[in-house]
Amino acid sequence: MSGTINRPPGVEGAGGLAVLGVITFSFGVILLYWLSILPPPEYVLATIVALGLLALLWPSATARRFAVAALGVLLGLGWASWHARDRLSEVLPSVLEGEAVEVSGYLCDIPSSGSFRSLRFSFCVTEWHGLPRRFESRVSSGQLPALLRLAWYGHAGERLPGHKLRLKVVLKRPHGNLNPAGFRYEDWLFRKGYRATGSVRDAQSNPSVVCSLNCRYRKVHLELNEWVEGRFGGARQFPLIASLLTGHRGHLTDNHWDTLKATGTIHLVAISGLHLGLVAVGAGFVGRRLVLVMPTRRLDQHLERQLVFVLVSVSCLAYALAAGFTVPTRRALVMVVVGGWLLLLGRQAPVWRTFLLALAVVLLLDPFSPLDQGFWLSFMAVAVLIAAFASRLGGSGWLAGLLVAQVAVFAGLWPILASFGQSQPLAGLIANLVAIPWLALVVMPVLIAGGLLTALFPPAAQVLLPLLDWLLGALWRGLTWLAEQPFPEMQHSAGELAVAAVLVPFLVLLPFRWFRLVGAILVVAWLALGPVQSQRNDQAVSPEVWVWDVGQGLSVLVRSGRHVLLYDTGPAVPGVFSAVQSTLLPNLEAMGIRRIDTLVISHADNDHAGGLEELAAKIPVGQVIAGEVAEVEGRLPGLLVQPCRTGRASLGDLEVEFWQASGPVEGNDASCVVRIFHPASATEWLLPGDISEDIERLFLQGMAERSVVGPRPINRILVAPHHGSKTSSSEPWVETIRPHWVIYTAGYRHRYGHPHPTVTARYRAKGASAINTACSGGLRMTIEANRLVIKEMRHQAPFWIGSPGLAREQCRIP
Repeated sequence: MSGTINRPPGVEGAGGLAVLGVITFSFGVILLYWLSILPPPEYVLATIVALGLLALLWPSATARRFAVAALGVLLGLGWASWHARDRLSEVLPSVLEGEAVEVSGYLCDIPSSGSFRSLRFSFCVTEWHGLPRRFESRVSSGQLPALLRLAWYGHAGERLPGHKLRLKVVLKRPHGNLNPAGFRYEDWLFRKGYRATGSVRDAQSNPSVVCSLNCRYRKVHLELNEWVEGRFGGARQFPLIASLLTGHRGHLTDNHWDTLKATGTIHLVAISGLHLGLVAVGAGFVGRRLVLVMPTRRLDQHLERQLVFVLVSVSCLAYALAAGFTVPTRRALVMVVVGGWLLLLGRQAPVWRTFLLALAVVLLLDPFSPLDQGFWLSFMAVAVLIAAFASRLGGSGWLAGLLVAQVAVFAGLWPILASFGQSQPLAGLIANLVAIPWLALVVMPVLIAGGLLTALFPPAAQVLLPLLDWLLGALWRGLTWLAEQPFPEMQHSAGELAVAAVLVPFLVLLPFRWFRLVGAILVVAWLALGPVQSQRNDQAVSPEVWVWDVGQGLSVLVRSGRHVLLYDTGPAVPGVFSAVQSTLLPNLEAMGIRRIDTLVISHADNDHAGGLEELAAKIPVGQVIAGEVAEVEGRLPGLLVQPCRTGRASLGDLEVEFWQASGPVEGNDASCVVRIFHPASATEWLLPGDISEDIERLFLQGMAERSVVGPRPINRILVAPHHGSKTSSSEPWVETIRPHWVIYTAGYRHRYGHPHPTVTARYRAKGASAINTACSGGLRMTIEANRLVIKEMRHQAPFWIGSPGLAREQCRIP
């Protein structure tokens, strides 16, 4: 008798095709976010129909697999693009930007204190009221934004007058700085679904708002947060308690975030797979104990598993709802439910198939997930753990298992973090070895059980608070201590990170103890020697000038060969924002720049010299030249600051010339003017800082005798003085300089209104092509084959940045 099990014809093939379809569907969803334009829906639909017919009718198995794979990609692409198109269809008309309008709706999250003494919150709009008559014919209410991100300045720490509100707001379209690397605010807004941002002028309660299911849930979540604050607000570790119980991180201070970042433990306070996994394990343990005490004749094994699965799912859903039902929480909930369904109900499916199914379900329910860094970290962490444990022969002790898991995840996630411009702190390897078990086995059980007990018996909070303070205090003291230790900052190339990501999981899989020991020693030695890197800059292929998009401010990078000059550092608001942190440092790292040979600070105004201390602390700086020496010198102790003296220097293939007005000048008029010249291509860049008309006249008077300008170059690029202010760019200046291109470095819809229409008209009359970083993003100007090439970042941006219909209006220069 044969031992072969006969299967119905085509079952195995159908299962393989289903897995192939799941994989390619996921790929199609992810593929959308690599595109610069949305694919036309009619073409996608027609191709889907054609491939579907091909998969059904084509007799060849190979052709059918190809058709299924292509169909999966197109289904994923079409699904994601349909949702993206729907989101982009909500547009705030340009005529409403800056206008005071009234909206009614309800709070969509828990308000928290922000910068400039503001109260920041999300607002779900149910009705737009009485739009100004002059706009009514130009506005379609059906396409107005349904979700707003608002700030009420001067009201930090206060409470809004209810959950359902009528607000007077001033709005603008989603907009953020656009550079090759660094944080993109507009990406974040699109991912969250905010189709307008603004400020609140007045807030009143509006009980007449019709409350949907989401409205009622948000109200309950706000009340839960207030209950937690009332019961546990007196605890010293209340910010951590609120983060773990209701997912509200608004009470965390800058010190909290600095410590969590330095120890690689931010995931501990972001409700995600770790927390829901702990709830699932706890609920599964309790459910199993409950079914065991029931009479055996009442339940069969399959029904027992079903009851445990229901209890686990309900418990995880309840915790996810209590934590705000955020995107990471919903993603973790899907993963736990899919995994629990296959595990507890005894489905015989390979572990990787379960992983792929969870991935596809997450992308089906939330096709915007690939825009989340947490999406990649979550699934990569699970994939690494599967690779580390699924193929291991025999069991391992809890300590060995913890070490294997932590080392594998540490190495596996490093390339993902590097791709997002983030480092992997060495302290995180140690911190997570202790913090994760402490949180999982001690803190979370006490916190959840204590929260439930307090809800049933409120006086229990008096006993619970000291215990929670001690447990969380011990954790926080350990993290703080680790954050203060002088761990080396690990910086490695992409190739080295890829090798580590493959090597470490390979080591933990092999069952040879001595091999693992030798491998571990080699990895530790590599980590120790890794930070020793050359401070030489990567070689630039050709001379290039970058004008960074830093909002209302200025920062220009000049690069030739390995030589680097940085002109100004952009704006900064202490404790709130810094162009150095958000733009300069990430882009310098991405370009392989490890040293600034010459730092020029035109003058000491905050929009030109913001974040100086942070820049000097993060990257070596050679000589510093400043228009206002005393002010800059006081912010850079230990560095010699030289005055801006008229003279020339070389920077690789470029000539650099400095000039400053003589006499007692200060502020804008003290700006150090820099001229960059490339002789082979006769290309000139002029960086005049914020000089006014009087200083422009002095500069023009000395042009001939200094030969600053000389024969008219083939290409002259001017960064407009003072961002295009009406106090600069006088008629004689524009007439004499006559630039081929003029660049305005202004903030989008900034209160100063730069560039001024009279200024832009002067340059336009002289034939200058105008570029505004507020709409064009960062600018890269290179010399290729002795020809000037100008590239605007907006031309390389994804489809949701300056989406169709918006870019033309935003980039219009008055």
